[in-house]
Amino acid sequence: MYKLVALDMDGTLLRKDKTISKRTFDAIQAARQRGVKVVLATGRPVMGIESYLEYLGLDQDDEYAITFNGSAVQRGKSGQMLFEKFMTGEDLHSLYKLSEKYGLNIHAFDESGRLITPRPNKFTDIEAEINKIQVYIEDFSTIKDSDQIIKVMIVDEPEKLDLLTKEIPQEYLSKFSIMRSSDIFLEFVPLGINKSIGLSVLSEKLNIPREEIIAVGDAGNDIDMIKYAGLGVAMNNAFPQVKEVADYITASNDDDGVAKVIEKFILAE
Repeated sequence: MYKLVALDMDGTLLRKDKTISKRTFDAIQAARQRGVKVVLATGRPVMGIESYLEYLGLDQDDEYAITFNGSAVQRGKSGQMLFEKFMTGEDLHSLYKLSEKYGLNIHAFDESGRLITPRPNKFTDIEAEINKIQVYIEDFSTIKDSDQIIKVMIVDEPEKLDLLTKEIPQEYLSKFSIMRSSDIFLEFVPLGINKSIGLSVLSEKLNIPREEIIAVGDAGNDIDMIKYAGLGVAMNNAFPQVKEVADYITASNDDDGVAKVIEKFILAE
């Protein structure tokens, strides 16, 4: 029996309008009533998921969330960290240099969780709108090498990120985990960090073996957790490379794909 379901949010749990369908909500609550842990596993900051945690009833301290693509695992209410591994200002400066070389936009989350960027751009505005947070325009040269940075994202037109992805120098590949969370977002976190790390932390904390975990996602930043879980599920709207590693493909995010997984593999048992 599966005892934990890890759900990516954008493109997976959430429909295109960023809402959760009634069928999906009901399936999640029915699974929870059976004692199954439901965990949001997202690239978003915790500020960007607080309303969803509350809506789903996952905002208590016996509930958990994986945020920043696995860089943080925290309790639902207090925000107490079970695990965290972040970046530095030195990392940000290095990635800023890379973005400037390719003429791309960049933003980051600083130690306090602020969304910072050196210049206004529509891609950072999209990130802010998704998470309902403010954008801060900040001169990156004022950030010290020793400052803590939670996550860095190079953000731009899909074809420009496609080119960068093909040409990323080895020095970056050997230092960072790099993942595409959408066609306009290329994310950088410390090497070895991904959503599967967050799942492994919860697996040990809750004494739930990976064989009893379902992970559901749609984008490149979900691949590691899908491969880690006992049942890795890709949405029908998922990137082709995500479908390739999945054990099962469900319906799209606009067609109750998450609900159908829960109904088939948990509620039907």
